[in-house]
Amino acid sequence: MPHLEPSPRHEIAHLGHVELFTPEPEKSLAFFVDVLGLTENGSRGDSVYLRTWDDYEHHSVKLTAAKTSGVGRTAMRASSEEALKRRVAAIEARGLGIGWDDGDTGIGPTYVFRDPDGHEMEIYWETEKYDPPEHLRPSLKNQAQAYPARGVCVRRLDHVNYLAQDAAANGGFICDALGGRVTEQIQLDSGVISGQWTHFAQKSYDLVYTNDWTRSSGRLHHIAFATDTREDILRAADIALDKGVFIETGPHKHAIQQTFFLYVYEPGGNRIELCNPTARLIFAPDWEPVTWTEAERAKGQAWGLKTIESFHTHGTPPVAG
Repeated sequence: MPHLEPSPRHEIAHLGHVELFTPEPEKSLAFFVDVLGLTENGSRGDSVYLRTWDDYEHHSVKLTAAKTSGVGRTAMRASSEEALKRRVAAIEARGLGIGWDDGDTGIGPTYVFRDPDGHEMEIYWETEKYDPPEHLRPSLKNQAQAYPARGVCVRRLDHVNYLAQDAAANGGFICDALGGRVTEQIQLDSGVISGQWTHFAQKSYDLVYTNDWTRSSGRLHHIAFATDTREDILRAADIALDKGVFIETGPHKHAIQQTFFLYVYEPGGNRIELCNPTARLIFAPDWEPVTWTEAERAKGQAWGLKTIESFHTHGTPPVAG
């Protein structure tokens, strides 16, 4: 009987954390702590580690001081040691591997690689589960940390949306090498796939690629944090207004994925989405991608809000000229 290779599906358990570059480290730190409600959990060199209150690992965001804005390394946790090795082999077979790293704060050995567009990523298995100090210890033992009751109080890191020269090529890599699956996508009249939403488990999306109109590589569109309710998004808009945070668009509801959203810019210039995906989960093992046409997207968001122009032009790091 022929030996069958395990399916790559579910060999990536979830999005772990993301590194964000900022030229305004003190102001960005204040934004994440005071406005979004994240908790500091150590520092190393030019980086501060921050966590949302119900992510179980050491940190959700690595905020790194840099000359410009943008995304650093995105981390994903494998579902086992064996799954990690298989995904490493798949990445190396595609010529996109960089190599093994001893691991950053909070994680064990990690394999570093790039997607076809040049965004740096890593996968790991060994992880440090968060052990809160006494003043952050929750009353309920099935919760990672006490509710901080500060700012928006985002619950978890939800997804990363990259800008890329070719969304479909990058989405294909996520699916073929990492075992992701396209849940929704945009196809232009020309046939070009201009955006793809991919996921690893039941959450409807984890990594998103949209075509960069500047034809640049390696840039970020936004990172997103999930809240408990849609009402939290409305409250977040009031908090942003009071704190002088620039609101780009929303609150409103996306047609794609039906996420309730608010987009703001943090002080370093990176776009941040505050989102509530409601209870939308995907359980169908034979899910087929939902494809949106150019005409359908021209209608705007779910309730008719037109997509703001800066949504197509603003990315980090900024492009000269």
